Order: sequence, then structure tokens, then C-alpha cells
Amino acid sequence: MKKLPGAIFIVDPRKERNAIAEAKKLGIPIVAIVDTNCDPDEIDYVIPGNDDAIRAIKLISQTMANAVIEGRQGEDAAETEAAEAQAAE
Repeated sequence: MKKLPGAIFIVDPRKERNAIAEAKKLGIPIVAIVDTNCDPDEIDYVIPGNDDAIRAIKLISQTMANAVIEGRQGEDAAETEAAEAQAAE
């Protein structure tokens, strides 16, 4: 990786203690599915849900992936528009 990620997505914060600790040290925002057996205070963006059920994890992960793809398409369109506007000047 050439630079730090903008955020990390964690499915089970209780099992990923090392990833959370490292992200906190580096100042990387944490998005996580948090069940009743996890501490939400360590997470920047909490998604309440069942982090043990495969179907729930799949649904939330797909939704997150689709949001990232949609966001990147918006960035690409904005960059294209900016380049076109700059070329027109």
C-alpha cells in the first residue's frame, strides 16, 4: 500500500483486537458490525447487527462493498468533469 486506508471494516471486533489497536494508533477510522457481546466505545462507526450469522455478515458486507463502488464512481466522474473543465480553459 502506498498510503494508509481511509477506513477499515471489521466484522467481529472482539476477535480483531489487534486490528482495532493498530487502527487506533494510526488514526484510521473503524467501521464495525457490533453485537451485544462487543464494546462499541472502541468503534468510530457502529453497525448494530449479528456478527455471528453468515447471512447477516453477507448482507452488510455486500451493502458496504456496493457503497464503496458507488462512491468511487462518483469520484471518477468528478475527476473527469474537473479535467474537462480545466481543458476547456
